[in-house]
Amino acid sequence: MKLKPINDRIVIKPAPAEEKTKGGIIIPDTAKEKPQRGEVVAVGPGKDGNLMTIQVGDIVLYGKYSGQELAYEGVDYLIMREDDVLVVIQ
Repeated sequence: MKLKPINDRIVIKPAPAEEKTKGGIIIPDTAKEKPQRGEVVAVGPGKDGNLMTIQVGDIVLYGKYSGQELAYEGVDYLIMREDDVLVVIQ
């Protein structure tokens, strides 16, 4: 990955939006919600001597309106602070 976040920032590749409901109903593009889950693809070094607790490859949940969207080489990413992550899924 060529993106290198600074301080306590992380780069997340959001999971794709759901195409169907659990009952099998196809969701149109206009009704799809932004995913709130993704995979961490890059992690900064930390800030003020605090080491990062999130690592590359972690699957995380984040707030609905968290982060800054970025399209890089045709792929959508989110850049956010480590504090914006709500939970790491194990």
